[in-house]
Amino acid sequence: MPSSPDQGYESYLRDVPLQVPVKDNGRERREKRIELGLPLAYRNTFFCTFPGTTTRWRRQGLVLSRQTALLVLLLLLVLCPTWSLAQTADPEKPVPILSGSIGTFSFIRGGQNLIDTQINPVLLVPLGDRWLIESRAAFEGQFQRPPEGGPYAGPVTKHIDYAQLDYIASPYVTLTAGRFLTPFGIFNERLYPVWIRELQPDPLILPINTAPSDGGMLRGGFPVNAGANLNYAVYVSATSIGIGSVDSERHVGGRMGFFFPGPRLEVGGSWQKTLQDAHKNAFGFHMGWQPAKVPLNLRSEFAHSVEGSGYWIEGAYRLSQTQFWRKAMRHTDLVARAQQFYRGEISADEAASRGLQAVNTREADFGVNYFLRDGLKGIASYGRLFSSAGNFNQWSFGLAYRFLIPLGRVGER
Repeated sequence: MPSSPDQGYESYLRDVPLQVPVKDNGRERREKRIELGLPLAYRNTFFCTFPGTTTRWRRQGLVLSRQTALLVLLLLLVLCPTWSLAQTADPEKPVPILSGSIGTFSFIRGGQNLIDTQINPVLLVPLGDRWLIESRAAFEGQFQRPPEGGPYAGPVTKHIDYAQLDYIASPYVTLTAGRFLTPFGIFNERLYPVWIRELQPDPLILPINTAPSDGGMLRGGFPVNAGANLNYAVYVSATSIGIGSVDSERHVGGRMGFFFPGPRLEVGGSWQKTLQDAHKNAFGFHMGWQPAKVPLNLRSEFAHSVEGSGYWIEGAYRLSQTQFWRKAMRHTDLVARAQQFYRGEISADEAASRGLQAVNTREADFGVNYFLRDGLKGIASYGRLFSSAGNFNQWSFGLAYRFLIPLGRVGER
């Protein structure tokens, strides 16, 4: 959970970042902070700047039919902000950034200990004001002692999670091409990194329709009114992009969500249709809530497909309001998660190959995170798994570290 109220929005869609200059009739309302984003939110007045002139459309001054309003909105999203960006470009020169996380964990399940060590670097390379290259790699080693005894041994894997090219057409529309994280649900895109997630064990439904996509995506977000923001993502994936060992599933899908800044609540849904084999549909729902007066972060997801269905609900509470040991408690999170998985129409072997449970399963987890310093946290958790294949205890302990390194000199153009 974030260490300050402003950071509470870090799990909200990156399509509509809140830590950006918010303008009110041309005046900045917040001091600019370092952010890979663009001004997206406006109050009362929508600006559309053309070369040599400024046109303002006030919400309360113009009444349009629903169909006309939608058409005008689409034109504004794509055309108007493009001219505006050229006149309000950030005077600071963007530089490449190397970020990511490092983690080492011990997972004990059914008396068997698995040591997991991973490095997940993220590279961001801006090309001017509108182009951005993003990529994340994963280097992971999983080591376990053989049943007959002996030293720990196991595989070391490496792969590319995503490698994509983004074009910021406007503050509300970004075009993406390449290999990208499939925006089905929220955990896969927003919560997966070991530094961000509250509990290290994956949710049971995580593998459902979240394999990386190879193709194109259109995404963004915009304010609907003063009390709601809409975010969206529409994508299509091909089975191959012509690179050996880089394959995916052929499908099309989308995700839409509404964020309400007042109650700090987001709700949304996802849909995906497979364009190969059985041409099956999958859908899901997600929710996130961070009440302003309580340091609580509540999230939930539901997913349904031929692979299976289920849900998880998770809450993390920062002990910053306790009246004892306040210096230590404000660095401590208590976490709990309840989840359930229902087996789908695929075989047990295929489910295992996709990382899913072969039988109906329930699981409850409890954990604690302690932030030792900025960028470093210790984790510990206990969980109990219930299924017809047997009931197991599972423990996890470890450290997660976040890093960020500018690969250039920050300064004016």
